[in-house]
Amino acid sequence: MRINQLRDRSVRIRHTITRFTRGGAWAAVLSASQQRNLTLFFYDGLFSAASDKIILTYLTIYLLSLGITRQQIGFLSSISSFSNALLLLPAAFLVERSGRRKEITTTSAIISRLMVFLMALLPFFLLGTSALVWIMLALVIIREAANNFAYPGWIALIGDIVPIEGRGRYFGSRNFIMGLAGMLVTLLMGEFITRIGEPLGYQVAFLVATLLAVFAIFFFNRIEDPLAVEKVDRQPDDAVSASFLDNLLSIFSSFKKHNQFLRFIIFVAVWNFTIQISGPFFTVHMAETLHFTAAMIGVVAVTNTAANMLVQRQFGLLADKWGDRTVSIVLAFLIPLVPLIWGLWVRVYWHAIAVEILSGLLWGGFNLVHFNSLLTQTPEDQRARFSAYYQIIVTLSMALGAAFGSFLIPVIEFVGVTLASTIGRLIAAVIFLVLVKETSTLEQTSPD
Repeated sequence: MRINQLRDRSVRIRHTITRFTRGGAWAAVLSASQQRNLTLFFYDGLFSAASDKIILTYLTIYLLSLGITRQQIGFLSSISSFSNALLLLPAAFLVERSGRRKEITTTSAIISRLMVFLMALLPFFLLGTSALVWIMLALVIIREAANNFAYPGWIALIGDIVPIEGRGRYFGSRNFIMGLAGMLVTLLMGEFITRIGEPLGYQVAFLVATLLAVFAIFFFNRIEDPLAVEKVDRQPDDAVSASFLDNLLSIFSSFKKHNQFLRFIIFVAVWNFTIQISGPFFTVHMAETLHFTAAMIGVVAVTNTAANMLVQRQFGLLADKWGDRTVSIVLAFLIPLVPLIWGLWVRVYWHAIAVEILSGLLWGGFNLVHFNSLLTQTPEDQRARFSAYYQIIVTLSMALGAAFGSFLIPVIEFVGVTLASTIGRLIAAVIFLVLVKETSTLEQTSPD
C-alpha cells in the first residue's frame, strides 16, 4: 500500500514538473512534438542561464585581475558591439537562404563556448605577459560576435516553437528557473573564487561555465525545427552575391512597409544607448571604488536575480491579460530610478543589495514583456531578418553608449555617468509612450 502511494506521488511530481517545463496547463492542447520542444527549450534555458550568469557576473573582474583597465573595459564593450553589428545581417540572410536555423544557432553557440574555455586556460600559460591582455580582449570580442551571429536564427526558431497565446506564461516559467539556476551558481562561484583567489578561482569558474554550456547545447540541439529543411539546393556563387545585394537594398523598403517596427527600434536605439552610458561601470565601481570581493559582487548579483525570479510569472500573467505595451510603459518610467540611486546613494554593501533588489524587480518584468514585444513586432516569415535589424540597432546603440560613457567617466566620474544615464532613460521612456503602439504578430509579407 505504501509503495503504491509513493509511486502515485512520484507520478504526480513528475507530471507537475513536466507541466511546469511547458509553461502550465495551457500547453496541454499542443501536439506532442510542440510540448517536447517546449520542455527541451526549458532545459536549454536552465543550463544556459547557469553558464551565462557566471560569465556575466565575473568576466569584468576577471579581466581587471589580469591587468585590464577601466577604460579598456568600456572600449571593449563598444568594440564588441560594433563587430557584432557587422555579422547580424549576413547571419539573417544565411538563415533565410538555408532555412537551417537550429544548425546555425548551435554552431555559433559552440564557437562562443569555446572562447570561454580558452579564457579559462590561457592564464595558465601567459599570466603576467602583455599578450594575455590583448588575447583575452580578442576572445571576448569573438565570443560576443558568435552569440550575435546565432541571434537571428535563434529568434526565428523560438518564434515558431512558443505559441503566442502562451508566451507570457511559458517565458515566465522558463525565466524563473533560469533565474534560480543563475542565482545558485553565482553564489557558489563567488564564494569559491574568494576562497581560492585570483586568477585561479576565475579560471575554474569559467571551466564550470563551459561544462554547463555543453548541457545547454545538448538540449537545444534536440529541439525539432518546425520548418526544418531536409535538403537545400545550392545556388551558384553569382546568384548568392546577387541575392545578398538584393537583400541589402530591400532593407529600406522593409522599414517603409513596417512603420510600427521602425518606431519600435527608434525607442530601442535611445534606450540601449542611455543604458550603456553607465552599464559597463557598475561592476568596476563595486570592485575598484567600493572594494567588494568576488563573493560580495556575487551576492549583489544574486539579489538581483532573486528579485527577478519573484516577478516572472506574475508579469507573464499581466502581459497576457493587459498587453505588453501597458506593462512596458510603467516599467520604462521606473527603471531610470536604478542608476539614479546607484550614483547618489550607494556607498556600502547593503546599499548595493537594496538597489539591486529594486533593479531585479523592474528589469525582470521589463525584459519579459520586451522580448514578447519583439516577437510580435516582427513579421513571421521574415523574423530572422527583422530580428537582425533589431539586434543591429541594439549593438550599435550600445557601442555608442559605451564609447560615450568611456569618454565621460574620466571627466565626470561614476556619479556623472549614472545621472546622464538616468536622464537618457527617461527620454527613452517618453519616446516609447508616444511612438510604440500595441500590436499582434505582424502578417506575413513577401521579401523584397
